[in-house]
Amino acid sequence: MRPYSRIAIVVLIFGLNAFAQTAEELVAKNTQAKGGIEKIKAIQNVRMSGTQDGGGFKAAVTQENKRPNLVRETFSLQGMTAVQAYDGGSGWQLRPFGGRKDPELMGEDDLRGMLLDADFDGPLVDYAAKGNKIEYMGHDQVDGDDAYKLKVTLKNGDIIYYYLDPDTYLEIRKEFQMFIRGSVQESFINLGSYKPVNGVMFPFSIASGPKGTASPPSTTYDKIAVNTPVQDGGFALPAALKPDAAAKKPDAPKN
Repeated sequence: MRPYSRIAIVVLIFGLNAFAQTAEELVAKNTQAKGGIEKIKAIQNVRMSGTQDGGGFKAAVTQENKRPNLVRETFSLQGMTAVQAYDGGSGWQLRPFGGRKDPELMGEDDLRGMLLDADFDGPLVDYAAKGNKIEYMGHDQVDGDDAYKLKVTLKNGDIIYYYLDPDTYLEIRKEFQMFIRGSVQESFINLGSYKPVNGVMFPFSIASGPKGTASPPSTTYDKIAVNTPVQDGGFALPAALKPDAAAKKPDAPKN
């Protein structure tokens, strides 16, 4: 083998190692940009409240998260409130807009998204311990602006592409690929208007929808509070949905 060929191989190996390290560096810079791991871990619960503008309607929305993996989301419009929640083991929902007055267990599609929302610190924090894998995909464009692109493959096989602002290292867009029953469901979320809350940066403005949506519903949060009293009851599976609920129901009267 000629000397320059050996050099080329060494350069190639070095380049691949540098490529692998870049993903870790970007995750570290993203974590630091949000406030640092100590401040992130110091937050035990979060409550966000705001308004969702769907073009033809405006609804009041809230999202509550509590460590380690509890989440509850509400959507209120015209005197009715829809609820989706995950109690750490089961996902449930209340959908009055569809004429359903009783709570029900979530199907696989809805639960997949709730599990993402229930990840308190997000897929990038402690990614290896969670079984997630990260790859640096180089530079890309978001609405004409340059961004670093990270590919995160979750433990369950789903994929999230993170687009980081090259100046702040905060995520400005996330694209999701969820593999459900042999098909791929693609969606996105744009994030902006970051502000510090207890030393941690939160996006106060988001817009999300299926991939290709030209004008997705946008949500503006007017208040984000952390480490306030939060009761577990709001996340808990309603009694009517618990496994022993059917056994406790009285028998139907016999004719």
